[in-house]
Amino acid sequence: MKASSISELKQELTHLPAPKLVELCLRLARFKKENKELLTYLLFEADDTVAYIESVKQEIALQFREVNQSNVYFVKKTLRKILRSANKYIRYSALAAVEIELLLYFCKCMKELKVPVNNNPVLLNIYQHQIKKIDKAIAGLHEDLQYEYVKAVNRLKHELTHR
Repeated sequence: MKASSISELKQELTHLPAPKLVELCLRLARFKKENKELLTYLLFEADDTVAYIESVKQEIALQFREVNQSNVYFVKKTLRKILRSANKYIRYSALAAVEIELLLYFCKCMKELKVPVNNNPVLLNIYQHQIKKIDKAIAGLHEDLQYEYVKAVNRLKHELTHR
């Protein structure tokens, strides 16, 4: 079966009555966990971005507390898992400010891990890639909003080189 394009789906959905739309949304939510999470975000959390960011930060902090630091391999594996989770929440909101806040928090938590990031090329690449993503997201913001974020990123860069 070939999937229809977004424009075709949109056109068809505009012609459906409200009860049928509700039925389709609920069916999608039952089909996959990520659909249910996205629907939860859109219905309950999209209006309060600050609270959403804080709840995701709490989840990230919890995941960082569970990092197995006995071996660098486990650290890398867990960091990638945390990053996948953070990126999923970033996709749900699709806001640059959410992306910046969550990735800044990820980098801050990564620094606090007491793992020698500079000594391991994979960990260093993970960290630097997040900094690049933050820089790219900041570039898309209005100039008035960029100042504080640029300062925060520069602090992260400076702390990494002077560790």
